[in-house]
Amino acid sequence: MAGFKTNDLQAFLAVAQEQSFTKAAARLGVSASALSHTMRQLEERLGVRLLARTTRNVAPTEAGECLMRSIAPHFDAISASVEALGDLRDRPAGTLRITCSDDAIEMVIRPRLAAFLAAYPDITLEFHVDYGFSNVVLERFDAGIRLGEALSNDMIAVRIGPDWRLVVVGSPAYFQRHAMPATPYDITGLPCVNIRHRPTGSIYAWEFEKDGKEFTVKGEGQLVFNSMYHVINAAVDGIGLAYVTEDLVASHIARGELVQVLDAWCPTFAGYHLYYPNRRQPSPAFSALVNALRYPT
Repeated sequence: MAGFKTNDLQAFLAVAQEQSFTKAAARLGVSASALSHTMRQLEERLGVRLLARTTRNVAPTEAGECLMRSIAPHFDAISASVEALGDLRDRPAGTLRITCSDDAIEMVIRPRLAAFLAAYPDITLEFHVDYGFSNVVLERFDAGIRLGEALSNDMIAVRIGPDWRLVVVGSPAYFQRHAMPATPYDITGLPCVNIRHRPTGSIYAWEFEKDGKEFTVKGEGQLVFNSMYHVINAAVDGIGLAYVTEDLVASHIARGELVQVLDAWCPTFAGYHLYYPNRRQPSPAFSALVNALRYPT
């Protein structure tokens, strides 16, 4: 493998992650043509095709995916080590990218946000709202936020919020047109507003529990969102029943805009956790965020 260069691997990683020569070239500060030439030379030296190219897209091949999974953690570790030099500074600094749902931001991030930003003026927080459970490693996030029960074993998890519930609600106008469900099974005959977390995933089935028995019920309806807030708004507008975060609809219930039903059947879920790869060396800025969000046990 004569003439093998670390820069070539870094260039390959940029193309594979961005899936675009133009974007990768901008990220690396080189021309797209030069980057394409570098990739062809690397493939020739390795004797294997790493990228599948079309007129519109570029994506890693099976061999490219394998190489990307192998080398990405090492480059991340190098970046983290360089970031850690910030220890020599008086204050933590840098940009932290976090993937999470919008209700996680509202419930656990927003109450602490102003104080954190005031305490650390050199830290920038970038939140990417996504219900699709992004891969924090492949998509180069510093961390993600998920419920405790949805975490992978290869991640470090820090609890940042209390346990919480999803509840069934409908507007007073809705219940003027439809009978209140007596059991979760009655939902199947009522118009509902649903949520689909991933574009290619299935519609979320409503989870219930009573007397130690857990089960799910699928509501039917004409409206599906991927954001909890739009589901809540549709319920307020009387379009259908909704299965939503209790804390987010408490004020609507207090004002009489929504009515809660089936309370005895709605289970409690493990609270939100901040998670990140166990091989990641935390930067001072990241450590500051973890300490600020950590939920007292």
